[in-house]
Amino acid sequence: MFSGLSKFLKVVLPKRLFYRALIIVAAPTIILQIIITIVFYDSIWIKANKNITRSLVAQLKTIEEVYKNDKKNLDFFTDSYKNNFNFEIGISKEKFPNESGERKFSPMDRSLRRELKSTFGNNNYWFNTTKFKNAVEIKIKSENEVLEFLVPKEMVSTSSIRIFVLWTTLPSIVLIIIALIFLKNQTRPLVRLAKAAERFGKGDYVNFFKPSGAQEIRKAAYEFDRMAKRINRHLNQRSEMLSGISHDLRTPLTRLKLQLAMIKQKDLSEKMSKDIDEMERMLNDYLQFAKTQSQENTSKINLRLIFEEFKNNFNEEHFKVSCDKDIFLEGRPLSLKRSFENIIQNALTYGKNVYVDILKTSNRVVILFEDDGPGIPEDQYKNVFKPFFRLDKSRSLNHSGVGLGLAIVEDVINSHGGSIQLNKGKLNGLQVKISLPF
Repeated sequence: MFSGLSKFLKVVLPKRLFYRALIIVAAPTIILQIIITIVFYDSIWIKANKNITRSLVAQLKTIEEVYKNDKKNLDFFTDSYKNNFNFEIGISKEKFPNESGERKFSPMDRSLRRELKSTFGNNNYWFNTTKFKNAVEIKIKSENEVLEFLVPKEMVSTSSIRIFVLWTTLPSIVLIIIALIFLKNQTRPLVRLAKAAERFGKGDYVNFFKPSGAQEIRKAAYEFDRMAKRINRHLNQRSEMLSGISHDLRTPLTRLKLQLAMIKQKDLSEKMSKDIDEMERMLNDYLQFAKTQSQENTSKINLRLIFEEFKNNFNEEHFKVSCDKDIFLEGRPLSLKRSFENIIQNALTYGKNVYVDILKTSNRVVILFEDDGPGIPEDQYKNVFKPFFRLDKSRSLNHSGVGLGLAIVEDVINSHGGSIQLNKGKLNGLQVKISLPF
């Protein structure tokens, strides 16, 4: 029971902190105002109106009985009530009105109708509360005559219900507006911290982040800034180390090439040259891996233009792209282009044709690369993303590489908040599915 209620509340309640905090502040205020309104309306306002109306109807009944017993002193009564109670009393022999002038949903009319009905009976009274602005017209049937009264509204109702509703709702509105201002100021630092963390998670370098807000939020922002700087420093050191090692190794390899060129034993020279060429290709892969960690600013990317450029670089007969409209996303253009190109080159190396299909959903872009090559065994899907892993059979990302190709691609895609999956394609080749947010 409680688990079902909890799930229902999770679905119904808002997801954002600002609106949840607003409910915490506003809900008690609104509930308290409703309770106060109900209690005041039921216990004070209605009862006060009821007593005032009952007192007025009792006076009307007294006037009717006095008039029946002594019709000669009518002028004395009318003048007395007019001077002391601000009543207007008249006697008429006109036909008693049949149509009711009361309002069905007015508290004033309901209270007056209830008291008049209990005192004078059905069809013996008539009243109208809307004909005059500050007075109520009441008619009482007495034998063959009609007693007409013009009574001030203050004697029927204590105050206007509109003023009562205004004074009960206005404080709540003011308090909620004040709460909105304070909550906005308190949640803004959290939103800034979340956006900075999202940018950093996608590979952007957050160079300056100023903590603000409450003490706890400032501490969290300060620790995030320190963590980001430590991670950036570690990534820069790793990139510099790889670049330095690769640069230092190029010099002895160049000397070895010069010495091999002078050796007379050509068979030995060719074998050693192949080993040196392979070492150079390994160094190039190391450098490419280091470049994926280099600082690159995020910008708006048009995927259609990127793949149009690929069509110009590759043979259009073997490279087909399905993308009819512009699709934009935020990312690092050089890193993404290098990853896409890596996948395309791999597909063309092991297959004759590669097909690219770009789809756009509500909040993500899905890019499908499919080729007609031999594919990869399903039990090796996870292993090919490991650095320096190379398949002995079927295929690897690069014949001459060291197994960093898919590791680089996965690193770039994950740093953009996306995902990459390998599947068996419709052409019995490999299908690479990349999903990126925009």
